[in-house]
Amino acid sequence: MPPIINAQGISKAFGANPLFQNVSFTVSEGNRIGLIGPNGSGKSTLLRILAGDENPDSGEIAVRKRIRLSYVEQDSTFKAGATVRSIAQGAIERAAVPESERGTRFAETLGRAGFENLEAEATALSGGWQKRLAIVEALVQGPDILLLDEPTNHLDLAGIEWLEDLLAAAPFACVVVSHDRYFLENVATEMAELNRTYPDGMLRVSGSYSRFLEKKEEFLHAQGKRQEALENLVHREIEWLRRGAKARTRKSKARIDKAGELMGELADLNARRRTTSAQIDFSATGRKTKRLIELEQVSCKMGDRTLFEDLNFVITAGVRVGLVGPNGSGKTSLLRLLRGESSPSSGEIHRADWLRIVYFDQTRELDPDVTLRRALAPEGDSVVYQDRMIHVAAWAAKFLFAGEQLNQPVGKLSGGERARVLIAQLMLQPADVLLLDEPTNDLDIPTLDILEESLLEFRGSLVLVTHDRYMLDRVSTVVLGLDGQGNAGLFADYSQWETWLEERAATARNDARSAERGAVALETVRPSAGKKKLSYLEAREYEAIEQRVAEAEHVLQAKREQLADPEIASDGPRLVTAHSEMEEAQDKVDTLYARWAELEKKKN
Repeated sequence: MPPIINAQGISKAFGANPLFQNVSFTVSEGNRIGLIGPNGSGKSTLLRILAGDENPDSGEIAVRKRIRLSYVEQDSTFKAGATVRSIAQGAIERAAVPESERGTRFAETLGRAGFENLEAEATALSGGWQKRLAIVEALVQGPDILLLDEPTNHLDLAGIEWLEDLLAAAPFACVVVSHDRYFLENVATEMAELNRTYPDGMLRVSGSYSRFLEKKEEFLHAQGKRQEALENLVHREIEWLRRGAKARTRKSKARIDKAGELMGELADLNARRRTTSAQIDFSATGRKTKRLIELEQVSCKMGDRTLFEDLNFVITAGVRVGLVGPNGSGKTSLLRLLRGESSPSSGEIHRADWLRIVYFDQTRELDPDVTLRRALAPEGDSVVYQDRMIHVAAWAAKFLFAGEQLNQPVGKLSGGERARVLIAQLMLQPADVLLLDEPTNDLDIPTLDILEESLLEFRGSLVLVTHDRYMLDRVSTVVLGLDGQGNAGLFADYSQWETWLEERAATARNDARSAERGAVALETVRPSAGKKKLSYLEAREYEAIEQRVAEAEHVLQAKREQLADPEIASDGPRLVTAHSEMEEAQDKVDTLYARWAELEKKKN
């Protein structure tokens, strides 16, 4: 059977700049293709061409007859006044779904997507739920092939897992543009990278994202070996030509022609292998204070709804906090509390004196009419970075912007380019604490790798909100989870947070089953249910925490006595070290007491 879509030798350029040239791409039944590539390589454009929304400059596209194709763009928009119900029903009608199937398809698709209020206006939904609705609008049409452009942008972690499960079990083929490495690993059965590095403009590999990385490394290694061999051959031929080779004989002429071909091949290989990457490096202030921000019994409400309550948490020097939770659980609200933009409903927040907080806003608020030059260097034609004066053109080049782009309005930049502008602005501000709200949206994978390295090297403290599980696991030293029902907890990593959520969900299901047994049965169950509010792991933690507190207090007392030692008090360097160790011991005691109180509250 022929492929669903067969694109051969297609090219696309905007102005004088080619996005891709002579690229071939096929989609067959059952394919789940992850499509990646650097920003500006043309991934979204290729999807639009496959969807029929845009024409290539050259090449041919064949689409199998009577194929139903659904395409979800990167930024979804809905008409004012349109409801969840009307959007789904409208999509079903446009797809001419038989009347007998409409009700079942409508109920199943919306139910699995988690929509409860079908009369909610689409434009009033959060970004994550709007993304879910756009995917539902595509799914109810019963597609044979689904094209998704950055579907994980704006989805929370629960939404991403919903989409992973959906695509893994889907009967249709799909092509997904994404930078989410765990998502690609869990979903894709084939990977394709659109990149000028490859001779055909694309490298396609059957298998997972991990297998693709292995094959890519093999290809680049082989290409490096070929480049080295070509350089040696070209060097030998140039030496021969310099000795005065004559083109009189047929053999000499052939060798001269061959030398020209080798030089051309080497030049082409050099051009393709020439890659650039953004240079990201955040600046810390070098502050010595250990306790930067302290939250005591902090609660936050939005209207009648409690986002979280009784939150006790300390941001200490060098800590990297991963902040997770479903959409609407209060992550952005907590960031605003930390930076002092809003006040808690109850409780207190203490900040160290002269604390420098730098905030990355997920809404990417940049004046669209300002030129790139002014966005990067508001005060003139240069910036001061780490006490050095850098010309705006050189500063722009660090973030992969060409000199001719400097007079271009910011509004014409892609999402990834705007993200790089915001990161450039942040890098000019030395920080004690970085607050990053979804910094990964629209960034390509190479830039994500560089951002992660920069965050790992940052000497200040960090609070990171992201749906990128790979970045969470790699960067964060502790995870603060909000469950959306007013509760919060501290975890060692993302997987521990997931386990906690699953345990709470299981407990809720058990409670619901118990309630259905009737009032008499309920009275019998209640005493034991009250004793099982702690999970198995939490119960074990509770049993040991008193001993852990005693041990921590013993260490703290020893550090205090050490600090009072006259010999240490008269030695400046040793005094600084002893004071630092005492503060660390105090932090540990405070954290353990806060956790003990949290477990005690849940137990009772």
